[in-house]
Amino acid sequence: MQWTAWTTLAVLAVYLWVIFNAGRAREHHKVAAPSMDGPLAFQSAQRVHANTVEQLVMLLPALWLCAYFLGDRWAAAGGALWIVGRVMYALGYYQDPSKRGAGFGINLLAVVALMLGTAVGLMLH
Repeated sequence: MQWTAWTTLAVLAVYLWVIFNAGRAREHHKVAAPSMDGPLAFQSAQRVHANTVEQLVMLLPALWLCAYFLGDRWAAAGGALWIVGRVMYALGYYQDPSKRGAGFGINLLAVVALMLGTAVGLMLH
């Protein structure tokens, strides 16, 4: 499951990127912890971070279950699609929160595909 492991590392790198962006926004806009209120740019960075955490809860189990029951390359492809969607989501949200939709849709599609892939793999076993 080498491809899925590499994909997991890439997913975690995206997560580190959004953590860094949230921290940088907090520092740049001088928003003292634990406050979550500040300029729109700060709130957007915080929301991208929080939503990424929320998405990881679904992604990681679906990714590894798909790898185990359907196949390594299928899972890695779904994980790569999630990464594309997550980066699009973040960049869109940072620019204007109304531009997050396409990225969110792609990343949700990837998770659903991984879940369906797991179900197919389970039925084949």
